[in-house]
Formats: sequence, C-alpha cells, structure tokens
Amino acid sequence: MTDSAADSLALPLAVARTRAASMFAALPEEIHELGRRFEQAGHELALVGGPVRDAVLGRSSADLDFTTSARPEQTEQILRGWTHDGAIWDMGREFGTLGGVRNGVKVEITTYRTDSYDPDSRRPQVAFGDTLDGDLSRRDFTVNAMAVRLPSLELVDPFDGLGDLSRHLLRTPVAPEQSFDDDPLRMMRAVRFVSQLGFDIEPATAAAIGELAPRIAIVSAERVREELSRLLLGAQPRRALEQMTDLGLAEQVLPELPAMRLTIDEHHRHKDVYEHSLTVLEQAIDLESPAGSGGPCERPDLVLRLAALMHDVGKPATRRYEDGGVVTFRFHETVGARMTAKRLKALTFDKDTTKKVARLVELHLRFHGYADDPWTDSAVRRYVTDAGDLLQHLHRLTRADVTTGNRRKARRLAEAYDELEERIDALAAQEEIDRIRPDLDGNRIMELLQIPPGRAVGEAYRFLLDLRMEHGPLGEERAEAELRRWWQEREG
Repeated sequence: MTDSAADSLALPLAVARTRAASMFAALPEEIHELGRRFEQAGHELALVGGPVRDAVLGRSSADLDFTTSARPEQTEQILRGWTHDGAIWDMGREFGTLGGVRNGVKVEITTYRTDSYDPDSRRPQVAFGDTLDGDLSRRDFTVNAMAVRLPSLELVDPFDGLGDLSRHLLRTPVAPEQSFDDDPLRMMRAVRFVSQLGFDIEPATAAAIGELAPRIAIVSAERVREELSRLLLGAQPRRALEQMTDLGLAEQVLPELPAMRLTIDEHHRHKDVYEHSLTVLEQAIDLESPAGSGGPCERPDLVLRLAALMHDVGKPATRRYEDGGVVTFRFHETVGARMTAKRLKALTFDKDTTKKVARLVELHLRFHGYADDPWTDSAVRRYVTDAGDLLQHLHRLTRADVTTGNRRKARRLAEAYDELEERIDALAAQEEIDRIRPDLDGNRIMELLQIPPGRAVGEAYRFLLDLRMEHGPLGEERAEAELRRWWQEREG
C-alpha cells in the first residue's frame, strides 16, 4: 500500500467522502457530458469499481469503468453521439461491454448484469440486470461495490464499502460462499488485494475460500495466471502467498509452494524451505532497482520475483537422508528448473518468462563455494556466459539467497560476491565479455583447414571458444597456430 493510501484509511469517513466527492467533480468534462447524454436518453450511468475505491483512497485511476441500465445496442447509440466520430469498439457485446473514446478520454461501459458459473464450465454465464444495487451485489468485494451516479455525482454504497476501506477489510457483498461459487476467481482476487492494498480478509470470507478452494480448478489457467502475476507484482506478495497457502489456494494453483513447508534446508536449519523461499523473495524485491529509474531489474520485476519464489522447489523431490542424519538435496537446482518450467507452462506464462525463470533456478547455486575457493578467470567467464542476459537477475537472486542468521557468514558471502562482481566488471571492460567469440569465425576455420561446412567446423569453433574462455583474446596469429595444432592431433 502506498503512503497516501494508508493515510487516507486513517481519516474519518466523512473526510474520505469529501475528498472523494472532490475527485469525482474533477472528472473530465467529457465524462460529465456522457452522464448527461445517458440521463437524457432515460438511462442510468454510474462510475463503478476500482476508480471509485481509488478516489476514496485519494488516488487517481487511469481506468474509467461504468455500468448502465441501457442495453448494449442503446449504449452503442449514445456512444456514437458522444464520440462524434464513431470511435467505439466492441469489448464483448455478449457480456454487455462496449468502449469509446473522445478527446483522449477512454471509457468502458457495461450493462447491469449478474454472472455465475455452471459447475462444470470455465466461462461465466451472463444475465443482464435492472438495478444498480443488483449490479453492485455481484461485485467481488464491498470495497469495489461502490458507485457514483452521473451526472449527479451521488455516491452509492449499499454494502458499506467505505467502512470496510476504513477497516482495511476484504468482505464480499453477498454471502462469500455464494460469491465464490458464482465466480471462483474472486478467491484469487482476494489474495491479490492482500498484496496490492495490504488489506485483511474478513474471517467468514477467508473460511469460505478455505472451503471452496478446489473450485478454482474450473477457472481458465490464463485468468489464474493474471491474478497470480498481479499478486507477485504487488507491494506485499509474501503476505498474500502465505494467505494462499494457509487457505488451500496454493495447493490448487501453485502446489510446489506448500510442498516446501515440510522440507528442512540443510544450510538454514532455523527455517524450512518454505519460509526460506519467502524470505528470499522479500530480499530479492529489496534488491530491485527503483521504479522508473531505468536500472537493472527495475521494480517490480516479475522474472526475478518468480525465480526467487521457485528457486528451491526441487528440494522436496531430491531430499535424501545420509549417514549421520545429514539431509542432502543434490541436483535440486536441475530438478527445480524442470519443475518450474512445467508449472509456468501449466499456468500459461509466456515462453520467454518461463525460459528465463527456469534458467535462473538452474543457475542459482553456481556461486556456492566461491568464497572458499575463488574461481579462475575461465570460471568467471563461464559464469557470465551461462547467465547471458540474465546476469543482473542472477546477481540479485544469488545475494537474496543468503538468509543465514550468522552475521559473520552472511558478511563473508556478501564480500565474496562483491569480489566476484568486481572481477566480472574488470573482465568485461577488458574483453567485452558479454560478446565473447572465438578469435576466428567459421569461414576462416574452413579456409585454414580446407574443410567444407559440417560437424568438424563446429568442433573447431568450440575448441577456439574454449581457448578464448580459458586464456582471453589470443590474437589471430596464435589462434591460427593453435587451430592447426589441434587439427593435426585430431587427424593424427
């Protein structure tokens, strides 16, 4: 939650109402005219949902969502007159939603409706409604079930959304069992708002989530993924993930998370892997560059946050008990990378995000041991080459993965990584390490060895690349001599 949001919630409701009324009055003139056009046509129009909530919190909103008593064809007729040039679009006529723009002011307008899911369907069934209160009753939470009538600017709050805002509380307008049964995705929205707004879930609402969590399975993976992403990008993702786990939602959506609760990390015996992973997530967020700075891993960075959360998911599957009671998790980074890729694909994350997060999980242990046995320049070059364009993410993930309570150990690891980064920077300045190539290209290899394209050219290329990684730039003359020597030995 932003400071301004937190401050607004500490204000008396009367003050919040006054401030909200001021913000509503300051809406663009195009919006006031739109309200008058609906009124003249005999229809109701109201600003609804997030924009109203944000106004009460003292924040502006880029989204302008409206609800109306008009049916879609009537809304379309009014919008055509309002836009002047007919700049409207169909955003889902079957759901009653049309959009339009005038002078850069964009609006989305939806006919009063009620949604419900068939027990075996992934798509909501839509029926148009007749009253504003009825439309608001189908909203996810009371804090989003407020509206402002246009053009009168009357605040409509039939479910005490203002009171719940002041209490930092998420509560459903109707019985939570009915609300979540009608639209199971609202359970994910609840934990998402925990992250974004810092609110608490009202006890009866939380109990209903615990009871109905398996019903989230009927919602499409794409919609679940969108809510999970927004949760992770919020201000308090750890708190929300803990709620997901405690209420049984994580078992349905991200089962690898609660599975880590039972796995003790041999490096951090004071925490289980679940607590460790959530701590790593928090520490990784602290290492993001400030939003708007243009720096590496600019806040909020979804790839970094996913990698921090998932970096140890392979531990439950690789836990082994050795002689003397020692617990090991050998190759958990490799297993974890596969598990991560599988889960992110199931949640329909895009290929680029999936590939990056899985690669970071695979690489997160590379640094271990450096403090005791510093690497050669060749090993440093390989570290950079293997990380590729994820190097800055790997820097932050590796640093965040230190959660030991031993201050001396933590300081030693931090100093060792400082040294590694300094060596990487020095090598980069000397060799432009992020563009390492052999001293000879494929054409020159074929010319020198008088061979056609094929496997031998690739082997020669890799030989020269290994030399470059081991010794740095060789120069063309030495590279040619080394290549001829290698070829003679290979052919001999």
